[in-house]
Amino acid sequence: MSRRLLNGSHKTGSPILLAGRHPAGVLATLLFCGSLAAQSIPLRQINEQVVKLVEQTSPSVVLVMSNAYGPLSSEDGGGAVVSLQQSAGSGVILTEDGYIVTNRHVVAGATRIQVRLPSREKAGSSILRPRGKIVPARVIGSDEETDLALLKVDENQLPFLKLGDSEGIRQGQMVFALGNPLGLEDSLSMGVVSAVARQLRPDDRVIYIQTDAAINPGNSGGPLIDTEGQVIGINTFILSQSRGSEGLGFAVPSNIVHYVFDELKQHGSVSRGDIGIEAQTLTPGMAAGLGLPVEKGVIVADVTPKGPADVAEVKSGDIILAMDGKPMENARQFHVNVYLHHFGSVMTLDMLREGKKVQAKVVALERDDNPDRFAAMVSEQLNLVQRLGVLAMQLEEKVLARLPPLRKSYGILVARRSLTAMGSMTDLKTGDIISAVNNQPVSTLKELRDMLNERKPGENAVLQIQRDGKLRYVEVTLE
Repeated sequence: MSRRLLNGSHKTGSPILLAGRHPAGVLATLLFCGSLAAQSIPLRQINEQVVKLVEQTSPSVVLVMSNAYGPLSSEDGGGAVVSLQQSAGSGVILTEDGYIVTNRHVVAGATRIQVRLPSREKAGSSILRPRGKIVPARVIGSDEETDLALLKVDENQLPFLKLGDSEGIRQGQMVFALGNPLGLEDSLSMGVVSAVARQLRPDDRVIYIQTDAAINPGNSGGPLIDTEGQVIGINTFILSQSRGSEGLGFAVPSNIVHYVFDELKQHGSVSRGDIGIEAQTLTPGMAAGLGLPVEKGVIVADVTPKGPADVAEVKSGDIILAMDGKPMENARQFHVNVYLHHFGSVMTLDMLREGKKVQAKVVALERDDNPDRFAAMVSEQLNLVQRLGVLAMQLEEKVLARLPPLRKSYGILVARRSLTAMGSMTDLKTGDIISAVNNQPVSTLKELRDMLNERKPGENAVLQIQRDGKLRYVEVTLE
């Protein structure tokens, strides 16, 4: 079963308590209280409540259109051809002054981004709603790890939705997916939360809400809303064998979206903390073997020497009971909560050590593997290397201070891919350090640009890069 991103690959209140007064109460009563409730509550009333919910929320969902260069497989087997392509996805307005969240893959590499806003005209007698105007949008920042991006349009008094608390969602609760599947604007599907915290791999830091609400390519970046009309997730991908919806849709939880939104809005990138703890879920068997007085929680398996936890005197074998007052039940929960702390923040750990309760205050440092940690330090105007389609920077002191020990002390750091410029198709990654072009050492942006600009379109260049402490070569066919 394959994972499908949903970027439209076609190329062109208060708690709900009373049934009958809110969609949640009505629907829950109908679904779970049997035929008696079904007879006493008119179906028309249920229908009206759902319609009202959609009427209130759909004006905040937008169509995101992007132009980007990408490969087209040739019919004659002659290789890949790069051409300008159009794709469409979805987005949700989160502030009245035009901040919009979507998926990163919807706008990655885009040379132009436009958004169709909801119409402010009242619907007439026709069942066809008036279409809203199309406005340009700019990327404020994006986050590779969560596949989220923040856009801005220069508009005011826009209808917007609020982010809910994804910690409170429950398996089986009703949800609605809004968006533009396959470019079909203003579409709605309905389903339930299939799982509240799905990890695709055991070591993933990001967890997802799984839903059976129909989601298809083009739904990417659209909201998953609850019956109160709050956004509890951003629809991101599906698992499918047919390329269409098979009831396995996944959304980034709203609490993660909230953190990423705030970071991108303030800094243009997302910073994430690390405290140097290798944590494991404490099992009854583990507790018995180690002679521990508790059978559940999080056990510290290892502490990074001279790391933040080591400095705070956290010890291997400590049992973490709570973080900032929140009980910790397993290692996944612990790592997810660390994930939501930016570097420089302080977290309080309540622990059990040799049968006694102890407390440690740990200062988070920046994660070494954060792919976007240099994104806020570059700009399209000053740091663009056009022929590679990346934003890069020289290894100055402030950069070296945030890097692990290097094999070579010179080179050009790839801070992030450009979101506006076309470049050659390469497998360069954020954090790579270009140290040579065709065996010629490079240490300044001017040298790198000059070396690349000397070569004609279609010529090859071989880059020597440093990645994860190792040297390797990357072959580039320059456009």
